Parts: sequence; structure tokens; C-alpha cells
Amino acid sequence: MKLAKSYFADQRKDDLKELGQGLQRSDVPGHVTGKTSYFADRHFPGMLYLKMVRSPHDHARIRKIDTSEAEKHPGVARVITHKDVPHNVYTILILIQVGPEDEQVLAEDKVRWKGEAVVAVLADSQRAAEEAAAKVKIDYEVLPAVLDIEEALKPGAPLVNEYHGQNYYMYDSGASRKVRFGDVEKGFAEADHILEQTYFSSPIEQAPTETTGCIVTPDGNDRFTCYTNTQAMFFTLDNTSIILQMPGHKLHMVGGTVGGGFGGKVDVTVEPIAILAAKLTGRPVSFIYSRHEEMQISSPRAAEKIVLKDGVMNDGRIVARQVWGYTDAGAYSRHSPYGAQKGAAHYPGPYTIPNVWVDTWCVYTNRTPSSAMRGFGVTIADFALEVQMDKLARLIGMDPLEFRFINAYRDGDMKAHRQETTGAALIECMQEASRLADWPVAEKYLQMSSYKGS
Repeated sequence: MKLAKSYFADQRKDDLKELGQGLQRSDVPGHVTGKTSYFADRHFPGMLYLKMVRSPHDHARIRKIDTSEAEKHPGVARVITHKDVPHNVYTILILIQVGPEDEQVLAEDKVRWKGEAVVAVLADSQRAAEEAAAKVKIDYEVLPAVLDIEEALKPGAPLVNEYHGQNYYMYDSGASRKVRFGDVEKGFAEADHILEQTYFSSPIEQAPTETTGCIVTPDGNDRFTCYTNTQAMFFTLDNTSIILQMPGHKLHMVGGTVGGGFGGKVDVTVEPIAILAAKLTGRPVSFIYSRHEEMQISSPRAAEKIVLKDGVMNDGRIVARQVWGYTDAGAYSRHSPYGAQKGAAHYPGPYTIPNVWVDTWCVYTNRTPSSAMRGFGVTIADFALEVQMDKLARLIGMDPLEFRFINAYRDGDMKAHRQETTGAALIECMQEASRLADWPVAEKYLQMSSYKGS
């Protein structure tokens, strides 16, 4: 026991020596010499190439799927439709009890966005797969589409996703995720000024150098190895297990170096269908997005609409904030209900505001499903609220940095979602920033501290 304690004590001392030191990343030599191995660097005898047939429509009913000509094409080994998928309807976050399951692995009755996967074609070469995919005939009945958050929420708007029954996600708090703190109407009534502004963002593609993909090999005994560039290995494993109705110990996921992801490789989009293809054919399968697919099919950061209404006093104190936030999930949930919920908690920002009212909606439209991207649900919220802070400072004729000093939260302050602030260092960060940027602020702000009472 004493030996173990001594070992860990020495280890902690060694770890502390690294603080403040510039250390080289362990993967740098491989990257700069070209020796780093990626999933697509693997090649297996008899490998098949998967090409997906995708919807050309934003919203349409599928009347008939005819794969007969594709199946006759030279080099084609198998064509896969929704009938081959054991559990065809799923949602990624069902693993953390976010439902309902609302997305079809391969479209069965309808397509709900342009680019939705309908049929998978497997062939001996990429060219043969592409040629055969072009021969798949799908009879569509085009339906009205809704491509805008505001239009989706209007009465009588086309229903995007029948699994939800309305064009928004239903939280346990209702149609929106709610934050209620203090008395926002009283705060507005007492405010010297009120400013309401609306902010918009567009979808943003992560644009990784390496496109989304995986290579699967059948290992015998109904076991499969999947070499993948997923950023969410256990989400991928568990969702694939559900979709294919296979025990997890039959699925060996191999990750490693990812050639850029930024949140764009957390959706389970290629692995289940590639493993199913390997299972049905008994051959290795490669399913890798083209650059066009990566830009048009992979989940972007969501488009958002944010309405911020603030009440502020002449002395710079924000006394009320009301927020309406709208996240465009696209046709399916994926990670968007979680992103909208994060926004609800974040909209007050790192500021102590005594009266807060927040409603955030996760809205469904006939657009590419959105998902994660570096701080999703918070990044655009930060943009909106910090621009709003600058506008509020100008409104009352105050320096924008000094305005933030006045409202910055400190240790012990209660946040709007009723969690006490601890470990705050915003004031100290702003003080250092003012020095480095040569941005002069009054001495009283340089004497402030994040410790309560100072």
C-alpha cells in the first residue's frame, strides 16, 4: 500500500513538471512524414465498393423501387434495400433516452431530405457500383417541402417527420426546453432601456480533409471488424448493434487517427450498412463518402434563429433577459435536441442576470439533418449574445469591456439554471486581455476579483 502511494505521488510530481512546457504532439512525426495510417489505407482481397442511391427530392413518397437492371450490371454483387435492414428505424441518442426513433437507415415509405439514402449497391469496383446505382429506378410522388424554421412552425405546414407528429421535438418540459429564473416581466418593467434583436446563422459544413467512411471485413463466426474514422466509437458500436440486431461482442470497431472531424463524424451513417453488406456478401466492404457527399450529405452545424430581448439599467446592469432560440434539425433528430438544450442553459452567458426566461425549440425541416460541430448549441449562442452585449453597451454609452465587468458572474452567483457559479475567472481573464490588447479600463475594474464580495 505504501509502495502504491509513493508511486502515485511521484507520478503526480512528474506530471506537474509538464505544466507550462511546450510539448510536441505524439502524432506529429507520422503526419509530417506521411507515415500515419488511416482507415482507408487498408486494402483486402475481394473487397466490394458500396455506392448509395440517394433521393433527388426534398420530400417525396416512395411508390416503387426497381433494382432489377442494377442487379444485372457487370460486377454487381448485391443490392440492399430497407427490407434487408433488421431494425431500420433508429435515432442516435436513443442510447441516452432521447427519442423517439425517427430515422430510417434506408428509406422505406418516404424521403424527407434531398440526399437521403434509399438503396445501397455493392460491386467489384467503384465505377461499377456508380454505374449500377444509376440504373436503380425509384418512382416518387413529390410532396410539399418546408425548408425554413419559421415556415415549419406555421399552422398547416407540411409535416416533416411522422415519427414526431409535429415539426418540433417534444421535451419533457413541452414544445421547448425552458429556463425560468426570477420575474422577467418585472425586470423589463424596471429597466431603463429594452433592446430586442434577432440573429440568424446558416448551416456550416465541417469540411474535413478525410471524408466519412469505413472498411469492414468479415472475420468468420458471424464476427466483423470495422475500420472507421468515427469520432464516437461507442455510439457507433451500440447503435450498429441495435440496427443490425447483433450482440456487441460480434462487432470489433477499430478507430485511430481521424483526418479531421470537428464533430462531423459522430453520426452513425456508414458503419451499420457497411457491416450489413459484409454480412450479406461474406466479403470485405468499403463505404467512403465522395467529396460531393461529404459536402452535401454529411450533417452540418445547424442553422439557428435567436431572438434576444434585454432590459438594462443606465448604470450598466442587465436586469432581464428573454430568449427565443430555434435550431434547424433538418429532417431527423440526430444530436440536435441535445444541442438546443445546451443553448437553453447557455443563453444567459457568463453573466449574472437576476431575471431570465428562455425557450429553445428543436425544429424539423426538409433539409439535411444537422448535428454536432465544435460546441454546437453554444457557439452560435455565444456569437449572438456577445454581439448583443456590444449593442447594449453602445445603447447606454458605456465601454463594452467595462460593461462586461459589471455583469460578469462571480463565485457564489446563482446561474439561471440554478447551479451555483464556482471556479469563475472571467474577471481575471478580461483584466489580462485588457492589458495584452492595450484596452484601457477604469482602475476600479482592474481591482475586481471573481471571488464573491470583492
